[in-house]
Amino acid sequence: MTLAETPNYKNSSNPFLTLNYESALESLGDDYYDEVAAAEFPQHLLRWRNDALLPRLGLDPQLVKDEDFITAFGKFQGRKPLLALRYHGYQFGEYNGQLGDGRGFLYGQVRANDGELYDFGTKGSGRTPYSRGGDGMLTLKGGVREVLAAEALHYLGVRTSRCLSMIETGLPLWRGDEPSPTRSAVMVRMSSSHIRFGTFERLHYFQRPDLTKKLLDHVIEQYYPHLSAEQDKYALFYAELVKRVAELAAQWMAAGFCHAVLNTDNMSISGESFDYGPYAFIPSYNPYFIAAYFDYSGRYCYGNQPSICQLNLQMLQEPLKAIIDKGEMEAALVRFGEYYEAEYTSLMLKKLGFEDLLHPEADELLNLTIEFLKESQVGYHQFFYEMARTFSSKWRDEPGFVMNSSDIVPVPGASGIFDDWCILYHQILNDLECDHIDVIAETLTVNNPQTVLLRPVIESIWESIAQEDNWQPFYELIKVIQSRR
Repeated sequence: MTLAETPNYKNSSNPFLTLNYESALESLGDDYYDEVAAAEFPQHLLRWRNDALLPRLGLDPQLVKDEDFITAFGKFQGRKPLLALRYHGYQFGEYNGQLGDGRGFLYGQVRANDGELYDFGTKGSGRTPYSRGGDGMLTLKGGVREVLAAEALHYLGVRTSRCLSMIETGLPLWRGDEPSPTRSAVMVRMSSSHIRFGTFERLHYFQRPDLTKKLLDHVIEQYYPHLSAEQDKYALFYAELVKRVAELAAQWMAAGFCHAVLNTDNMSISGESFDYGPYAFIPSYNPYFIAAYFDYSGRYCYGNQPSICQLNLQMLQEPLKAIIDKGEMEAALVRFGEYYEAEYTSLMLKKLGFEDLLHPEADELLNLTIEFLKESQVGYHQFFYEMARTFSSKWRDEPGFVMNSSDIVPVPGASGIFDDWCILYHQILNDLECDHIDVIAETLTVNNPQTVLLRPVIESIWESIAQEDNWQPFYELIKVIQSRR
């Protein structure tokens, strides 16, 4: 059924059903997806609506009713076809040819006010041909965690998908060793693309270079349009993807974020972060921090994220080599480290208060910062917030004044690394013009919010929901995150 034939589409008063949907991926043909039906749920309680995204879609939040969200994204009325995308992927280094959208589908694609094409993709919407015996559902806690992660990362400057809505569905779910059922939800994610590295790996598995080229042309046309007219557009695409992914890894690292499951089916071809499961923000600086309890070898630990992303890009060369010269891709991938270091250094210097710091000791300052965080094991996020909270022009007077009003730092002489850090920070401040002091204070405040989604914070939010059905702490936390406090 085409979009024009969708029942009640043209006459609907629901603003989500009158958006200008495009059949970009659907037009490629059913070699890339399966049409599926949404599950029917006994209950529809709208728990989250992301009004911040609506203006981008040309919608006034005040004119969009809760029932509009429920009808479109809980009952899934008035939209067809719903497409479960096909893909494979390397999971913890092992190839899995049994993957695909197992509990979600592509609801639709919309051209937003910024001219970009966005996907509405579901999570927890029922079984598909790729559910592999699962129920195709999402726990309510999983939905809460993803809403929080996406909003937090967005406001920390990470290029990420975001949740448009989350609806509690009333279905009891049994998970793991839990003695009693847990609550369920269906979520709609708004992202730049749901096409994954694993989408190309599947086509390579079935030896379909024709379909690989067709998909690659689509990706460039929709997500890299500035390359479409270039003679060497394929090689340029891969080179830009390398840059995007390297910068994304740097954004995670600076934010102190561990994605936890960087399989190739969780890597977006647009270079965007998405699909948050057992993620965690690091409590202190530890390269070996593991977020997922099932990551027994530490493959996806916090410090491995850049190298894993680079490895996944290298593995993507295998399906793309039918279209792109392997030597050109290898040459492009060599620059991954350069892109990563540039982005990471820039982001970390902003956390230290400096925009575009050209001081010759900038790298030394960053190295001393990391060394101190590693040695002291003070809270990673707390350290930078304390910098913002206690920053003063008096830090220019002498090194002993630097962070001297914070109780998280060692007394003078207790840590040689911290003493060296204070001396260097004091020196850099004195090498800058006086009028830079206010800029540094503002930069520190903007880049170092007090509120961070550490595990105890998330568990506290969930406890209020699970035990008292109290959603107020959840909404208040999101307001704080969005205000960057």
